[in-house]
Amino acid sequence: MPYKTKFIPINPSKYVGDVNNIICRSLWERKFCKYLDENSSIIRWASEELRIPYMCPVKGKLSFYYPDFLFETEENTEVKTFLVEIKPKKQTSPPKNKKSKSYNQDYLTYRINNSKWESATEYCKKNGWTFKILTEEHLHIK
Repeated sequence: MPYKTKFIPINPSKYVGDVNNIICRSLWERKFCKYLDENSSIIRWASEELRIPYMCPVKGKLSFYYPDFLFETEENTEVKTFLVEIKPKKQTSPPKNKKSKSYNQDYLTYRINNSKWESATEYCKKNGWTFKILTEEHLHIK
């Protein structure tokens, strides 16, 4: 059964969206919610509140991607906006073992993710934002 919990921020005024419906789909996402909520350099944040269109390579039609996090930081009066996706490192590159039982599914997952991330990168470029993919290595989780 997949992990799914609600996050209740201690600084709800920083959250953009429905503060009563912040869903964490992994412990990694929960850890990042806590970081965004408690970090004083984060001025605003949201979770799965932004919708980005992308062409799904599996369905062959327009679909929508809801990135995990959108947040703004302020350092020296400069505001920067970041779009962040949290994924296991193994999903950030194509699978290598073609003989594994999960190869086909892993490859489809990678292709879909890659299409989403290409669209997110373009969206961020147009808006002057930065797109990042964070894995367990970035979050210091094993």
